[in-house]
Amino acid sequence: MTRQLNQAGGDLIKSFEGYSLKAYPDPATGGAPWTIGWGHTGPGVAEGLVITANEAEGYFRADLLRFCQAVQTLAPTCTDNQFAALVSFAYNEGPGRLKGSTLLALHNRGDYAGAAKEFGKWVYADGRVPPGLVTRRAAEARLYSKA
Repeated sequence: MTRQLNQAGGDLIKSFEGYSLKAYPDPATGGAPWTIGWGHTGPGVAEGLVITANEAEGYFRADLLRFCQAVQTLAPTCTDNQFAALVSFAYNEGPGRLKGSTLLALHNRGDYAGAAKEFGKWVYADGRVPPGLVTRRAAEARLYSKA
């Protein structure tokens, strides 16, 4: 059974992913990957695509399931808030980047304070440091560290 994301994690992801019923290009590249809903990318998401609010929610739930499954496999021992923060990170960076990260290695060794500090190192997008990404990583670190 896949572990569920808590409300704080879902709210965090939605607050940083933004929301659009019309596909838009990646801000860093000005093109692919095209995004819709709450940060949904993938096959079929392209310029000109428009969806309903119900479709956006469906994409979000399907994406959450995928990222929750990945984090559950990569970090089997987590508090609810640690799990939520790691899912938010994976939602933004992808499970592959989480898998190879010092953040995950420290978490799985039980060095939670060290892992929390690692979020702040993941603030680069296309060689730049967007303020929104700095804010997101700080929010993830706070959630991760919250009892």
